[in-house]
Amino acid sequence: MDNFSNTQTVRKQVIATRGGVVAAQHRRAAEVGAAVLEAGGDAVDAAVAVSFAIGVVEPWMSGPAAGGCMTLWRADTGQAQVVDYGMRAPLALNPADYPLAQDGRSADLFPWPRVVNDRNQQGATAVAVPGVVAGMALAHGRHGRLPWRDLVLPAAALAEQGMIADWYSGLLTASTAKALSLDPDAARMFLDDGLFAIVEGWTATTQRHLDQKAMARTLQQLAAEGADAFYRGGIAEALVRDVQAKGGCLSLDDLAGYRAEWAEPLAIAYRGGRIHAPPGLTGGPTLAAALALLNEGPPPPPGGPGAASSLATARALHAAFDARLRGMGDHDSPRAPGCTTHFSIVDRHGNMAAVTQTLLSIFGSRVVSPSTGLLLNNGILWFDPEPGKPNSLAPGKRCLANYCPVVGEAADGRRFALGASGGRKILGSVLQLASFLVDHGMDLEGAFHQPRFDISNNQRQLLADQALPAAVQAALAAEFTVTPVRRQPHPYAFACPAGVLRHSGWNTGCTEIASPWGDAVAERLPG
Repeated sequence: MDNFSNTQTVRKQVIATRGGVVAAQHRRAAEVGAAVLEAGGDAVDAAVAVSFAIGVVEPWMSGPAAGGCMTLWRADTGQAQVVDYGMRAPLALNPADYPLAQDGRSADLFPWPRVVNDRNQQGATAVAVPGVVAGMALAHGRHGRLPWRDLVLPAAALAEQGMIADWYSGLLTASTAKALSLDPDAARMFLDDGLFAIVEGWTATTQRHLDQKAMARTLQQLAAEGADAFYRGGIAEALVRDVQAKGGCLSLDDLAGYRAEWAEPLAIAYRGGRIHAPPGLTGGPTLAAALALLNEGPPPPPGGPGAASSLATARALHAAFDARLRGMGDHDSPRAPGCTTHFSIVDRHGNMAAVTQTLLSIFGSRVVSPSTGLLLNNGILWFDPEPGKPNSLAPGKRCLANYCPVVGEAADGRRFALGASGGRKILGSVLQLASFLVDHGMDLEGAFHQPRFDISNNQRQLLADQALPAAVQAALAAEFTVTPVRRQPHPYAFACPAGVLRHSGWNTGCTEIASPWGDAVAERLPG
């Protein structure tokens, strides 16, 4: 039961182009990436520019103090590649500093036992070693065509102007205002009078902007001095000083010792095509397990997803999540999805990038470094605070993440890059979208407008888009507890995907249709 219209429809237009396309969770970041493609940049150049730009205009999701993963397709070599730049626990982290409370569970993303004073999710004690800058630098060093400086400065210009505070940013900020008010620097950046979300009246036609000038200076320094400034230079010194002053243990040695890594992607044969996913402590192995289960069954009948194919997908996801929970240390979680960003890019030559980045919780640790203007992650929340578990807290340990950026191709030669934000909801979204494209032959517009479901809590509970046909909902309800929900911008019942597709030299892009900011932007071609 809700208050919303049943006759309103929401659609996003998908237009094919011979030029490159950037699909991102924020239109202005996508425009920055499209301008890089117009200037002759590679898909990786555009990814670097979008990564830094989206950290300005969607700061509660990502930023230089975040972590993530990138899956690439190189048209010249016909090979996929992965850049892993996930977060790590600081070397000085002491699990004893995160004592368990007498009772209760975490009120955030994971139902871990609650830690005294929420030290693993809120404040500087929750900050892990960030990897975004190192990941972008590693990819750019191998594939970049344009100077690093030219890719970072557009983000600095956006920060100098300040993010536009509109109704959507006001809604997201209001949901976390109490937590943000506990850190004076976060309150100063995001709140009015240190208490209230920054938003104009409901009839206002004027605009307000966040004060991100400190972040602009950091990005200008990063543009001029390169990634080393973040890990070994002046930015590193300022960041460590601020985190330690607020009680965290991040050190100069943590930053200097951090390395992003190239990784061999998982190559998953599927229905005459192939999907490349990240390996290791990501959603990739779980996606591979679900696709393998689907591959064992018969191909779906012609037409769109019906009752039988939807039920097969739900069964595969349920089984894959069950294996993940038992073997990788994740937990059952019916809570809100992680606050992440995803963008997908294809350039005019067919090179692709699928990139997912995250601060983990919305607004990360809810702490701002005043010297750098950066909102900090709360990556320590990824670890189980209870000792003796597969994913328990430990110094220097890599975080187990849910992100799953993929590139793939269908049997008919169509190639795509996909990913999503949304914590554990990401896997189901990526799997279903890939199935829509590969199994059902949909174009990108059809796939993104197709209703989906989510079964990520592993308790045989399934959230179904109420727009799914009655026969599909009935088939799912025969084996799972189905709750029909509305697809809307807040809260997200499903993940928030972005994707691009290439076929016969034509490129398209699309983002989650319920997202008011997400958009696909094409480069402007000469003439």
